[in-house]
Amino acid sequence: MPRSALSLVLLTWLLGGCSLIPDYHQPPSPAPALYPQAPGDTGSRALASSTDWHQLFRDPTLRQLIQRALDNNRDLRVAALNVEAFQAQYRIQRADLFPAVSANGSGSRQRLPPAITGTGKPLIKSSYSATLGISAYELDFFGRVRSLSEQAMLSYLATEEAQRSAQISLVANVANAYLTWRADQELLVLSGKTLEANLESLRLTARSGTAGKLSNLDVLQARTSVESARASLARYQRQVAQDLNSLSLLVGAEVSPALPGQPLANDLIVAVPAGLPSDLLQRRPDILQAEYQLMAANANIGAARAAFFPSVSLTANAGSSSLELSGLFKGGSGGWTFQPQINLPIFNAGSLQASLDYSRLQRDIRVAQYEKSIQTAFQEVSNGLAARSTYQQQLDAQRRLVEATQDYYNMAEHRYRMGLDSNLVFLDAQRSLFSSQQDLINDRLAQLMAEVNLYTALGGGWQESPELARLPAPQHGAGG
Repeated sequence: MPRSALSLVLLTWLLGGCSLIPDYHQPPSPAPALYPQAPGDTGSRALASSTDWHQLFRDPTLRQLIQRALDNNRDLRVAALNVEAFQAQYRIQRADLFPAVSANGSGSRQRLPPAITGTGKPLIKSSYSATLGISAYELDFFGRVRSLSEQAMLSYLATEEAQRSAQISLVANVANAYLTWRADQELLVLSGKTLEANLESLRLTARSGTAGKLSNLDVLQARTSVESARASLARYQRQVAQDLNSLSLLVGAEVSPALPGQPLANDLIVAVPAGLPSDLLQRRPDILQAEYQLMAANANIGAARAAFFPSVSLTANAGSSSLELSGLFKGGSGGWTFQPQINLPIFNAGSLQASLDYSRLQRDIRVAQYEKSIQTAFQEVSNGLAARSTYQQQLDAQRRLVEATQDYYNMAEHRYRMGLDSNLVFLDAQRSLFSSQQDLINDRLAQLMAEVNLYTALGGGWQESPELARLPAPQHGAGG
């Protein structure tokens, strides 16, 4: 190879490694290193992110519905197709790094009339050609094409994280819809039992009214309790039907109303460990998506910078041509073309500088969005951890309240049957018991939904690091 050609190839290889993309530095996290410590937390533990929702939910029916939703949900299917679309765009952009080689064959026959040939006779002209070459291949001296390729790759990775975020949201939505359906079913059963108790109370009151022991006012008060219980029963029947419709929509298929399920009082969700480190948020998909978008904007700055420099493109081909098809590949029919082209921007009225400024502003916007996503995620997790610690105290207090109102109801019923108290005391005990039982179911539902929302806020779950899982838990207490 001639020395000049070797020098050109070497220079092209050296310049090909040039990149004008600014060095990427991850912005510092605007969130504290640890979440606010709730009462009972023993400090930070070594935890890692996990997207295995099977380990989180203990109800087999719920796990089955979540799997069906992941298989059938249309929104998740669109998210998966978007990932494939961005992957295809990345492959298209990456292909610009390599020359496109194409082969072309053509032939033509043309009849020229006598008036044009000048011989008084028509003439038939034939020509045939076959070529192999590259067309307008840009030598990426300043990394413009590689910057655009990297931007496309990072956009593809961001879309992958968006799909994972959609999957986590779908899992949480199905879990919340299922738990709401179960809670309304329990409230429906409670309303039915309360209606039966109120009907029995009405019969006792009506019998006492007939005997002259109670007034018509007492009978009317007992009847209002019955109608109130009937209204509650109809309301929860409607809510159960609507909950089932919402769950079927999320699952993408019909859900049987006779599915077996566990009571809300059972341990349906694995408890979140105490002392979560805030760096667990770095694996949350929306934060990863924001960072990939930031890195893509940073890569776009490299492409905008490279636009200030000359661009060199090559067109070259070699082939054969002949007036006869039989002589297309005979000796002496070969030919070649080599056509380099250089484009040097001289004056563009500030368009290139504006494009660079725009790219930098987009990068700054992505930085702000990345920091905001971390702050939002930190707040959601902190709120979830606070809810976890307080809901348990609220549930314990509510259970004690139900036990107290149950004793109050039993005593009021006994005294009413013995004729020691009026009907008002007994009706008040009935309303108090029904209300406290309703509140207990609603509080348990709120606690379970808070656990599900914490799963979403943590980006899909958590798991203890295997290296530290075998170590004994730290001991706290008095000692010397």
